[in-house]
Amino acid sequence: MAITSHPTDGGVVLTIDRQARRNALNLAALEELDAAVTAAEEAGARTLVLTGAGGHFCAGADLTELEDVAFTERLAEVLAHLAHLPLVTIAAIEGSCMGLGMQLAVACDVRVVADSARFAIPVARLGLMVDHWTIDRATRLFGEGATRHMVLTGAVLEAEDAWRLGFAQVRGGLDEALVLAGRAAALAPLTQAGSKIGFEARAERVGDPQAYRDAFHRAWASEDLTEGQRAFAERRAPLFEGR
Repeated sequence: MAITSHPTDGGVVLTIDRQARRNALNLAALEELDAAVTAAEEAGARTLVLTGAGGHFCAGADLTELEDVAFTERLAEVLAHLAHLPLVTIAAIEGSCMGLGMQLAVACDVRVVADSARFAIPVARLGLMVDHWTIDRATRLFGEGATRHMVLTGAVLEAEDAWRLGFAQVRGGLDEALVLAGRAAALAPLTQAGSKIGFEARAERVGDPQAYRDAFHRAWASEDLTEGQRAFAERRAPLFEGR
């Protein structure tokens, strides 16, 4: 099992446990996560805490198995499901929170961040792209400057950056996340669910520009992506040619 589920007072904790890959997700693990989210919702959980085992949140997609854009299409569905849950979602983040890990973090309502946390969206290192939803969500939650820094230059940001820029709402680890979840579980669920609809309304007006969708598919069909994946497997720097 790549995803474990544990009940808490009024909610559930979902833990990503693929420690050999620093909790990077392949398609099977992604499906497990979505099934666990569905089970929590159907069980009437008031809160959901998402975390990772072994000192890391999620190091991204498992690039040893990532093959084509079909994975990202399924990922978009899973992220939308997580983001639109009518309950309070909390990401408890330590260690690596990169790529897909960042997408999970921005899909949650609140982030509790340990001092060991490191954040990145290293798409330019690999020649691929994340969807527009991720760009928009990360920009709104981490700030446009920080998101541009991560996406365009491959920068890795620290826990202090997340705190300074408002990406983190609470400092700490899983214990602090559980305290926060307990407080949220005692509040009015219809107010919380309705307020989340309001928060999402602005994002949905932004939409998904056709030009971005075209660029996304060009990147995923490019020779640069093939080179990025090959370089990753061979543990060398990629040589991108823009084609």
